[in-house]
Amino acid sequence: MKPKVCMISRRVDHSAPLTGLFLVLVAMLLLAMPGHAQQSDEKIIKSHGYSTFGELKYPADFKHLDYVNPDAPKGGDMSIWAEGTFDNFTPISRKGRSGALALTLMVERLMTSTSDEAGADYGLIAESLEYPESQDWVIFNLRPEARFSDGTPVTAEDVKFTFDLLMEQAYIDYRVAISKLVESAEVLGPHRVKFTFRPDVPRDGLISQMGSNPVMSKAWFEKTGARLDEASLTPIMGTGPYLLDSYDINRQIVYRRNPDYWGKDLPINKGRFNFDTIRVQYYSDNTPALLGFQRGEYTFREEGSSKIWATGYDFPQVSKGFVKKAELPDGNLPEASGFVFNLLRDKFQDIRVRQAIALMYNFEWTNETLQYGLFEHRNSFWENSDLGATGVPEGAELELLKSLGDLIDPALLTDPVVMAPTSGKRQLDRGNLAKADALLNEAGWRAGSDGVRVNDSGTVLSLEFLTDDTDIERIVSPFIDNLRVLGIKAVLNRVDPSQYTNLIRGKDYDMIAASYYTNLVPGLGMQQRFGSADAVASHFNPASFADPAADILIDKLVAARSRDEFKVATRALDRLMRAKLFVIPTWYKSNSWVAYFDQYEHPDVLPPYDLGYLDVWWYNAEKGEKLKAAGAFR
Repeated sequence: MKPKVCMISRRVDHSAPLTGLFLVLVAMLLLAMPGHAQQSDEKIIKSHGYSTFGELKYPADFKHLDYVNPDAPKGGDMSIWAEGTFDNFTPISRKGRSGALALTLMVERLMTSTSDEAGADYGLIAESLEYPESQDWVIFNLRPEARFSDGTPVTAEDVKFTFDLLMEQAYIDYRVAISKLVESAEVLGPHRVKFTFRPDVPRDGLISQMGSNPVMSKAWFEKTGARLDEASLTPIMGTGPYLLDSYDINRQIVYRRNPDYWGKDLPINKGRFNFDTIRVQYYSDNTPALLGFQRGEYTFREEGSSKIWATGYDFPQVSKGFVKKAELPDGNLPEASGFVFNLLRDKFQDIRVRQAIALMYNFEWTNETLQYGLFEHRNSFWENSDLGATGVPEGAELELLKSLGDLIDPALLTDPVVMAPTSGKRQLDRGNLAKADALLNEAGWRAGSDGVRVNDSGTVLSLEFLTDDTDIERIVSPFIDNLRVLGIKAVLNRVDPSQYTNLIRGKDYDMIAASYYTNLVPGLGMQQRFGSADAVASHFNPASFADPAADILIDKLVAARSRDEFKVATRALDRLMRAKLFVIPTWYKSNSWVAYFDQYEHPDVLPPYDLGYLDVWWYNAEKGEKLKAAGAFR
């Protein structure tokens, strides 16, 4: 199931100032600081990076990341596609649709993650960080050479201003979450900024959260009067490696590499940001986008449609060798994709209703008939890893679940973990239909003389599946047909992208195709995605799932200080959430499908957590000229 901003690197967030890739190990250089030693006996840790467990892979004096070509040539154009429309370059605004990559390419953060090390963040705008063993606060020391795109220096005032701006104008769920964690932000000097955490909250993940803060120019905002919560076609001034070059509303965006980018020689950036321009072509949906690729209107495509991957690449550019088609390894956790119930709807509060509806989705028939047998059935929120729950709980996982007492169904302690329903080779599995019929009858939804389900109040059991995606429409239609046979008044409603965005933000839907994101290491983001406190408001929690037992397990997960502790808490949470069935699990794949005009090259070994085509790939000018001479681009 592809994301709503289509075919752009899944490791890049196009809409909000969140997070880095995935987390795993930390090295701490202990350094006593006299100024703080007078106030406390705590050791002050100073480091070039931070992680949840262990030691950092890269030492303070590393020369470049292992997965880059440090001598990669600069130049050329990388062009990709995006679905739908855009009308602004303010990614944090709740109004309109922001242009793809608007935040990612032009705005940087205090720290940055790597694509080969889960759990690690290294200094970017911040040269180093300091914090006590208690992690009650963190100080970021900024690089004196850091510059905004207009050449003005980055200061601690800019960092604090950006934080204050986010707390005033960013998404409400972000503001509420962070306000519970951070007590204050203060400027200690021109290049030193301190964040102090509230005394009554767990410390785990707070330093990483503050390191992920973007940094924007205070002077620019004061001069322009711009707001984060107002849509604007003027891009936010940041420190990133690219600038906005040009745009054509709803058709194209071009970003140009900044030749004066301040960070181009940093070890963390060696061999990266190699393209002179990154171009985004917009299309209404996948069908015209594929035609555009065949014509060479853009040159790199990450494929999300099994039908197109199986049947759509028989055009001349492929047969002539102009376009390469490849399956590349993907070490990320698959997105926890599926058909998501809106639990704010009263009709979905009874789990028997959700179970009955889930029985009507036939993965086996869908995969073989409509998806060319290319997918596997997803069960776990941590699929394709050792973090997913299996069988019956044992050992430390069982003890953790027992500690939840009456907050959980006792069956969680004794029954095997919930697996997605399996179906037969026909679209409508009669055995599952009978089970679903019994469940709805038990729940008080009985079929009337016309076959439509109603309750004792005469309310019809209806379900609207909302989408703006033609590919999803094709897959979901048989599911809707099966629901109608069951007696549910089911409809599939495809709307335009702008309307879809507004409805999603307002949580005005019964069911959508969506994804939840999980991590390979602890992270505070779990509370925004699955926690009760922000369940109604959070757009990262499309089901508005909330459960007190899950809240406890999330706290255990975030607080884990070892890999074993994290694994136990994660498996318990996975077991609980699968039993709650707020998402009907659909499909996943463990590799990436890509097609591109044969003018690009990449390191021999790609990093496990990102394809890196916007980052560490490069343009081969000789190959590009040969393609042009051969007429590869129509």
